[in-house]
Amino acid sequence: MRSRQSILEIFSTFLQFESDSATRWVSDARLRRSMQRCLEESDEQDLSEMVWSLYWHRLWQADSHPLAVAHLSAYLQEVCFWSARKLALNIGSSQSLADFFQIAIVKIHRVLQGFNPQHSSGLKRYASLAFSNVIKDTLRLRQEVDICTDWALMHKLSHKRFVESLQNFGLDASAIAERVFAWQCFKIIYAPAQGKGLRKLAKPDLSTLQAIVDLYNRDRVATLGATAQPCNPALLEQWLTTCGKAARSYLYPSLISADTPQPGAENTEMLDNFESTFQESNLNQIIEAEEEDQRKQTRSQLNATLLKALVKLDLPAQRLLQMYYGKGMTQQEIAKELDTKQYTVSRRLTNLKQTLLQILAEWSQTTLHQTLNSNVVSNMSTILEEWLKLHYSHPDLPS
Repeated sequence: MRSRQSILEIFSTFLQFESDSATRWVSDARLRRSMQRCLEESDEQDLSEMVWSLYWHRLWQADSHPLAVAHLSAYLQEVCFWSARKLALNIGSSQSLADFFQIAIVKIHRVLQGFNPQHSSGLKRYASLAFSNVIKDTLRLRQEVDICTDWALMHKLSHKRFVESLQNFGLDASAIAERVFAWQCFKIIYAPAQGKGLRKLAKPDLSTLQAIVDLYNRDRVATLGATAQPCNPALLEQWLTTCGKAARSYLYPSLISADTPQPGAENTEMLDNFESTFQESNLNQIIEAEEEDQRKQTRSQLNATLLKALVKLDLPAQRLLQMYYGKGMTQQEIAKELDTKQYTVSRRLTNLKQTLLQILAEWSQTTLHQTLNSNVVSNMSTILEEWLKLHYSHPDLPS
């Protein structure tokens, strides 16, 4: 796979896979016209790809326009490829490199939502870790989905995901309400008695189905209203079977390429649905010098905070971080080098990162006045991991 050179190509071309190999770059005509127009209208002709990525990211934040997403998706093709390739080589899986790539790239919105220019050294560095996490999370979820029967899967789902799976399946509000209540009755009557065998939960027998139906019919009017129709075991089984398939399809969706021809329009691809009326804002109004200075100042403060924290660590801790992030040694290799156990190395690394993450969180609260929640902490954890890799791989460069 050759590297792309020009800004025009970087923001308007996509990888094409053949036989699980990335063979060539394919240009999207609409993105090419859009990028060409931006380059012609720009006052500065030598802006870097990082500046253009911030430009498109800012536009995406403003209105989530699909054309901005498409430009950023094109920009991150190489990053996504190398993240997918690394995991495909290191993880034993039936999934191919192309599968890993598509699993990651379809989550582009998740990557863009997590990226904060003030906290990161660039979108590409952040996306490299984010794409890797997306693939790992998807594989863990798919493993759980593969292990569980449809009946067990329904028991494990939260109410929110269960409803989303039925909406994704195309059911209307009335049908969803009936099936949600049937699912609640199913969990009350059947699942709690199964204990440790929950993952292999089998289809309820006839007597259990009848007990679920009795509970449903008893409370249906109070729950669904006077127009709710009675249920029977055959109908209940049909409902629950459909719900199980809907849940599996929702959690483990089929992957469809963005350049797949649309049904009934073989010459039209998904990317062709992007509106052609997109109006680019003036670049200088989006990425102003004052904001760029603020980002640099924030990154400098973050860098100083983490460097100060590293200096305070004892020598064994600093050596451990150097071996793991600087030399790229595995936990097993470090354990052998230090004549200790792998789980001891893992525990020490976890404790060190938790210490640094706490310092980063305190800095974020006092300096940026940022309210901490699970999403913010997750984002900071990714930033910390990125910073440590950059710092120990290139200790003489600013992180």
